[in-house]
Amino acid sequence: MHFLYPAFLFALVSLAIPVVIHLFNFRRYQKVYFSNVQFLREIQEQQTSRRNLKERLILLSRLLVLLFLVLAFARPYLANNATNIGKQRFVSIFIDNSYSMQTLNKEGALLDDAKRRAKEIASAYAINDRFQLLTQDFEGKHQRFLNRDEFNDAVDEVKISPQSRSIQQIADRQQSLLAVQRNTIRTAYIISDFQKNMMDGKATKINSTIRYNLVQLKASQLPNIAVDSVWLLTAIHRPNETEKLVVKLHNYADEKAEKIPLKLLINGKQTALGSYTVEALSTQNDTLTFSGLQSGWQRGEVQLQDNPVTFDNQFYFTFNVQQQMPILLIDGGIANPFLKAVFNTDAFFAVKRVDDGHVDYAMLSAYPLIVLSDLKAISIGLAQQLNAYVAKGGTLAIFPAADADLKSYQSFLQSINAAYLERLITEASKVSSINLQNQLFKNIFEAYPQNPDLPVIKKYYQLKSPTNNKGENLMSITGGQAFWESYRKGKGSVYISTVPLDDGFSNLQRHALFVPIMFRMALLSGRELPLFYTLGRDESMEMPNIQNGEKQLPKLVKGNTTIIPDVRQQEGNSRLFVSDQLHETGNYELRKQDSTLAVMAFNDNRKESDMSYFTEGDLKQIFPQASSVLQAGDASIKSKVIELNFGLQLWKLCIILALIFIAIEILLIKYYRVDKQ
Repeated sequence: MHFLYPAFLFALVSLAIPVVIHLFNFRRYQKVYFSNVQFLREIQEQQTSRRNLKERLILLSRLLVLLFLVLAFARPYLANNATNIGKQRFVSIFIDNSYSMQTLNKEGALLDDAKRRAKEIASAYAINDRFQLLTQDFEGKHQRFLNRDEFNDAVDEVKISPQSRSIQQIADRQQSLLAVQRNTIRTAYIISDFQKNMMDGKATKINSTIRYNLVQLKASQLPNIAVDSVWLLTAIHRPNETEKLVVKLHNYADEKAEKIPLKLLINGKQTALGSYTVEALSTQNDTLTFSGLQSGWQRGEVQLQDNPVTFDNQFYFTFNVQQQMPILLIDGGIANPFLKAVFNTDAFFAVKRVDDGHVDYAMLSAYPLIVLSDLKAISIGLAQQLNAYVAKGGTLAIFPAADADLKSYQSFLQSINAAYLERLITEASKVSSINLQNQLFKNIFEAYPQNPDLPVIKKYYQLKSPTNNKGENLMSITGGQAFWESYRKGKGSVYISTVPLDDGFSNLQRHALFVPIMFRMALLSGRELPLFYTLGRDESMEMPNIQNGEKQLPKLVKGNTTIIPDVRQQEGNSRLFVSDQLHETGNYELRKQDSTLAVMAFNDNRKESDMSYFTEGDLKQIFPQASSVLQAGDASIKSKVIELNFGLQLWKLCIILALIFIAIEILLIKYYRVDKQ
């Protein structure tokens, strides 16, 4: 047998108290002489032996009462593992403070219940044991180990967080923090409601030397509908044009949600309103139409009325309405008149033309569309920069020169995993078909004719497609040969024409299809920032190049909240790192001094919107290494934790025995007779 608090055994000195009292109560009989005893009443004679036995039994019962009370306070137990006796214990306790922990149960909010359970766990350990608090935020201040009082103070400071980690991430974090505590007893607890979104379907892998215990909090089952995502149907946004926003609604409940009111606000003004019905456990896409936008950054918000789960009822997004769209034309020294004529027909396009020897590589990312035309050869430097430009989301259109260096083109096009110009075909032909399913040709034809007038070809370059990247054929020549193809590279697109914009090769540049195709190519090449970012997931954001100075640091600003992100320069771009600084949803302005570089929207992680939970059996399957799964009911889990970590507890037995001996003492005093008539 061992003791959790052996210091209390010093209280055994109190056993001397009843012994001393018993000794002072010994009385000797005195003889009293009377001259005549005839008038004395008949008295009862006491038997000395019986009285002495009674006093000794009472003394024994009192000694046993004190003994078992002292033992109860010393907390005796039968250890599970004798080798762990006397070792210091290091305990990591994770408190789930994600949005789902705002749900109520009988004890109030789940987060408040989790904080109370964490304190109960800490109280079950010895005073010299150390505790480490972990939350969804993975904060640096929570990496050190605390005593019990410091731990309780840290628990009181825990608040709801937009972060949402998986069980594997939590276990890995706890293992890394406990790994440095060698030659100690290491235990980890995870206190959570254990939503099903915390697992990726794989069993959790943990260090077998660390003992894990799961504490599941029971939440009330609540219906919930959320806006999962939004997107705009156009890539480029022009002033005063009609915009269409697609809203994805998700019903997480097992009952149909009817007539859910939804409204759209742009720059704080309501621009669209709707009411929608979503089937149980399903998603639904609905389209909201609005117009009348002026140039500049637009701050959007979709509002949904759904109670009682409200943290996912707002969805923020931003986009930029451009006054003009920049386009870069790169040629071999002579401007192509057809390209210039195409883009000069619309003032929305701001065209800049340079020859291949004067390209500013640092500014390539500022152009959504770059058109190469009449280049005899593509230099190595230009090829490398264009490769990076396309990979990061740029759109590149290539019209070869009439006297193109095929090896130069082959080297560049193979580097971006696209078809290359293999050889020149001098046979006359004609475009036989166009791919109407491609997005370039949407909204070009009101009704496609049965016998369309398609471009005529005098000669062309035959394309050799790569084996591991199949492009999309936009136009085909009679016989199935490709005339114009598109390829994906990273986030960008490459359009390759088999003919130069030259009358000696074809009439493509003079055909009626040429202008709308180039317009569509430009309008689909938008390289805007994402409409929104997700808190806790998107901790870095790619931006156009930002020049960073000591006195000109970019800042994210929303109301009274100001955050200075870490800015790292890349090839032609900047990447912003916000880490765990952002905790509030909404639209933030990215400012540099007094100018606004961009407006960025941040939303909560919609993983938390799914209010479905694992059962105890599920947890044992996905976390087979866990020593126990404790269901936190109304009662304290302190006794369960003590039994799990220290063994069979005997203090309750000591209390019962103390009460039994108190009862024996009372019975001895009241019913044990020592007098004789």
